[in-house]
Amino acid sequence: SSEVLEAIENVIQGVLQSLAQKKAPVLTVANRADWRNIEFKDSVGLQMIPHCTTKQIRSDCPRSATRFALMLKILSMIYKMVQSNTYATKRDIYYSDTVLFGSQSAVDRIINDISCMLKIPRRSLHILSTTKGFVAGNLSYTEEDGTKVNCTCSATVCIIKQNHLNRKDLISHAKFILIVEKDATFQRLLDDDFFNKVSPCIMITGRGVPDLNTRLLVRKLWDSFQIPIFSLMDADPHGVEIMCVYKYGSVSMSFEAHHLTVPSIKWLGLLPSDLKRLNISKDALIPFTKQDQNKLASIQKRPYIAHQPLWKKELEIMAASKLKAEIQVLTSLSQDYLSRVYLPNKLQFGGWL
Repeated sequence: SSEVLEAIENVIQGVLQSLAQKKAPVLTVANRADWRNIEFKDSVGLQMIPHCTTKQIRSDCPRSATRFALMLKILSMIYKMVQSNTYATKRDIYYSDTVLFGSQSAVDRIINDISCMLKIPRRSLHILSTTKGFVAGNLSYTEEDGTKVNCTCSATVCIIKQNHLNRKDLISHAKFILIVEKDATFQRLLDDDFFNKVSPCIMITGRGVPDLNTRLLVRKLWDSFQIPIFSLMDADPHGVEIMCVYKYGSVSMSFEAHHLTVPSIKWLGLLPSDLKRLNISKDALIPFTKQDQNKLASIQKRPYIAHQPLWKKELEIMAASKLKAEIQVLTSLSQDYLSRVYLPNKLQFGGWL
């Protein structure tokens, strides 16, 4: 915490020095969204280059003055929370003054900019993410108040919390981890008691694009157990993008890649080539929208795809067919096809990329 306070004090000192010299104060932040500031490294994923281009948030420019003020406001809130050892969610910060902040996304962007500017991980700033991820399966731990939590019985779905991420007492006999894109598929696998039937495993869902806590937990489990991690996504550009976030990280959080990415994650399904192999009727598939085409074209250009020739082939199949499929399409073969046939066969015969 002293490191956080010192980093904030240095920023404020810079602002005061500028004022003392009758200059307009300026905050300098990295250009997080610029692909030219990102490099791809096989062992880490997308990471920010050491000497990246920056942008100035000026206090004397109409376009950036509001942002400058909001950054100082949130810095002061963080400073008070670290001093008093209290915490707030991003939503708490937004709702403390909705008129001032304007939108939740503005708050989220500023918090990431501050984290990047101070070179301090967001969780050390005493700001909690509102968690939406779930974990279930062969995993147990003890809560801070001494409560023992066991995710092994299929009725127990644990919400992924910030305090899971510092745990030293995680216990598991899982043979693998399965990341599931959607909540509906996750619940279906729970109903079918999948994680007990095939072999003990841990299932995680970020319920769409994963939040920070879900990504941190996947990384924590990988560091703790070093077991294979598979991803089960829709066969569409959005599903591929979500899988890439878990595996290689995102451009906007590339400054934290070392704590967030797990480059060993494998693509288990749903593969575009599976649709033909399983004779899925074309009537059950969904035609691409213009947005899908653009998203796929953007993914195909990313630096990590060149390192994944088999992924590249799958994306080419998707691009040529201009059709996408949700995991639920497997129910057209039989109600429990996913848990009874598809996943056991894939896991047994190595059907992943």
